[in-house]
Amino acid sequence: MPGIFLTLDKTKPFFDLVHKIVLFLCKVLLLIDIVVISIVVSGRYIRFLPSPAWSEEVVLSCMSYMAVLSAAIAIRKGLHIRMNAFDPYLNKTLVKSLDVLSDMGVMTFGLIMLVVGWRYAVTLGSRGHYVSMPSVSRFWMYFPIPLAGAATIIFQLEVLYEHIKAFFVEEAKTV
Repeated sequence: MPGIFLTLDKTKPFFDLVHKIVLFLCKVLLLIDIVVISIVVSGRYIRFLPSPAWSEEVVLSCMSYMAVLSAAIAIRKGLHIRMNAFDPYLNKTLVKSLDVLSDMGVMTFGLIMLVVGWRYAVTLGSRGHYVSMPSVSRFWMYFPIPLAGAATIIFQLEVLYEHIKAFFVEEAKTV
């Protein structure tokens, strides 16, 4: 059985690439936020520098993308809050089984985010435009949810794989 895991371990570069892309996107969005907010704040004190009307919507949209994408990244790193106070007292097989069950729940949530979020983005989003930017569709306001759903599914697949692998492959113990 471990032979299949050696084959599946070769998918790690794909997950690393997706992680790098999502992390890069979050960094770009943060940079956009910083630049736009700096322009707005500077416009309050420098008379000849006008404060753009679209700044609030751009900043809020960027923050929405960063919030949900960084949550997807946290899934890969195992940084979400989880209840593990009883893990040392429970059977290791039970803990592994509960981890897989939890993974399936998160995967289901990611799928719901992807499907329902996409439906909202293409229906509600296509019906309107940003108030201060009439040429930009509201699709972009709803798009972070399906995007984060896809990232959640991808990262959760990797976590689920590692939890299933733990049933069959005994990790080498270090002293």
